[in-house]
Amino acid sequence: MISSRRVLLTDGQFHAARIEVSQGRIRSISALGHDETPTTDLTLAAGFIDLQVNGIDDVDVWSTALAHDSVAWQRLNNLLLDQGVTSWCPTLVTAPLDWYRTAIDFVTGSSHVTGTPHVIGVHLEGPFLGNAVGAHRAQYVCEPNMKWLHEHADGVALMTLGAEVIGAVEACEVLAALGCKVSIGHSRPTRQQFDDCRRTGATLVTHLFNAMSGVHHREPGLATWALTDDSMYTSLIADGVHVVPEMIALAFAVKPDKMILVTDAVAWRSGTAGKVQLAMRDGAPRLEDGTLAGSVVTMPEAVKVCVNQGRVQLNQALLATSTHPADVMGLTDRGRLQSGCYADLVGLNQDLDVQAVWAQGQRVR
Repeated sequence: MISSRRVLLTDGQFHAARIEVSQGRIRSISALGHDETPTTDLTLAAGFIDLQVNGIDDVDVWSTALAHDSVAWQRLNNLLLDQGVTSWCPTLVTAPLDWYRTAIDFVTGSSHVTGTPHVIGVHLEGPFLGNAVGAHRAQYVCEPNMKWLHEHADGVALMTLGAEVIGAVEACEVLAALGCKVSIGHSRPTRQQFDDCRRTGATLVTHLFNAMSGVHHREPGLATWALTDDSMYTSLIADGVHVVPEMIALAFAVKPDKMILVTDAVAWRSGTAGKVQLAMRDGAPRLEDGTLAGSVVTMPEAVKVCVNQGRVQLNQALLATSTHPADVMGLTDRGRLQSGCYADLVGLNQDLDVQAVWAQGQRVR
C-alpha cells in the first residue's frame, strides 16, 4: 500500500489517497482518512512516459542497439528510473535503411525485464523526413519506402515523418494499418499536406516549434495547425532552450489536454546522437554550425521549467508526462493512477525532484 496527501488522480486533481497494489498493478484507490498517516509526504503521480529518447548522459541508443550492448542498455534503464521514467520509446534518428533491423531487434529483445522501464516500442525519427532536416544527416533522408515499412513495423511504436514528402499519405495509411502511431515532424508542409496526413493516421506533431514551419499571423505553419486542430497531440521539449518559457506558456494555454513533454535527450557526454557528432554549447547539444541536436533535459527538469518559468499548473505539467503520452499511444494500462493500470509511480518533493519511483509496484528508487 502507498499513500500520500497529494496524489494526482484521473480527474486531474490532487487528492489524499491510498493506493493498493497487487501483482504489479493497482488493485484499488481509496480516500485517505484524516486520521491516517500517509506512507509518504511526497507528491505522487503516474510514472513518466518519454516518447523520444535518443540517449542519456554517455549512453547512445543507436550505438547500444547496433552493438547489442546489454551492459549499456542496463545503464540506460537505470538512468531512466533515476528521472522517474517508467515507460519510454528508444528513438532511432535518420540512418541508412539497412541499419534499422539489427537495432529494432535488439530493442525488442531487451524490453521485458521486470523492475525496468517498459519499452513501448521504437520511435523512428526518420529517415522519411521533410524540408526541416535539422541535425539529421541529410544524405540519408529519403522518401517513404512501403516495402521497408512492412518489413520493419514489428517493434516500432511510433514514426516521425514529413507531411510534404512524396508518399507521406500512403506511409501514414500503411503505418496506421500496421498498428504504428504516426507523428508529423521535421516538416514544412502546406495546409493540405498536413490535413491529408492527419486524415490518414497522423495524431501527433514532433517537438512543437522545432524543425517545422511555425506561428505567424499571416503565414501559419505546422506549429499553428497542430495547436489549433483539436485532434492532434503535440510533443514539446521544455528545456527553456528549444522552446522559451513564454512559448511553453502559450502552448499549454492553447492545448493543455493534448500537450506531451518529451526530453529528446541525447548522449551529450559522449558527443553523439547515432553517428551525428555534437557538443554542448549554450545549454544544449549542438552541431558545429550551432544547430540544436537533442537536449540534456530530464523529465523532472522539464516539469520544473514548465511550472517555474512557464507558469504552467503542476497538474497540467504532470499529465503531459504521463496521461497524454499514454493516450496518444493508445495505452490504457499506464499513464494514470487507476485500478487495473500498472503500479508505475513517481514521488516528487516540494522542489519537484524525483525522490521515489515504483515500477509495477516495486520500489526501485
